Amino acid sequence: MHNVILTGATGYVGEGMLLAMLDDERIGKVLSVSRRSCGHTHPKLEELLVEDFMSLQAGDERFAGYDIVFFAAGISSVGCPHDVYDKISHDIPVHFAEIMPDKASMTFIYVSGAGTSDRGGQHWQKVKSSTEREIEAMGFAHAFGWRPMQMTPYKGQKNRQLPAQKASLALYPLTRLLRQCNSMGEMVSAMLNVSENGFHKRGVSPSDIIKLAKSF
Repeated sequence: MHNVILTGATGYVGEGMLLAMLDDERIGKVLSVSRRSCGHTHPKLEELLVEDFMSLQAGDERFAGYDIVFFAAGISSVGCPHDVYDKISHDIPVHFAEIMPDKASMTFIYVSGAGTSDRGGQHWQKVKSSTEREIEAMGFAHAFGWRPMQMTPYKGQKNRQLPAQKASLALYPLTRLLRQCNSMGEMVSAMLNVSENGFHKRGVSPSDIIKLAKSF
């Protein structure tokens, strides 16, 4: 049994992961940390509503007893000022990772997204790569940047993708053939695999997720 802290449950990726986790018998409980309620109830689910993530402090007993953090909270870089984007995509996840207890026995997964790279020409690519590296250096048992590209929705999901993303699902047969599309169930199985067994790469690609899910 694994106990998971999840952020971003009010967004597309986070909600899909939440529902998949609640259905997975390998997961004992899920703590959703968010600014507003995710809108779901389940015996496994607890919610911690926080107006300002930066106000959270180390030693918070509400985070004790969990062995995985899946940080899916984020924002699109499109039209977002750099200072706002940096706070949401770097400062907040880094602070959240810093205050986690029992790092030596915990896995921290930060959802950065496909294209994350120190060598990328866009601001968001470098910010997310920097966030991955800083979290990796904090002493967690395992720490990864999760870099999915396209994900199919989970049954019962309320949050849906943006129009452009929804249109891209029409290409699912092709993207799946190219191993660039993942299901939420695969994401959860891959998460559990790397938590138990580790992985040799910091940045976990869509094809890695497929492989890790199948081998667990």
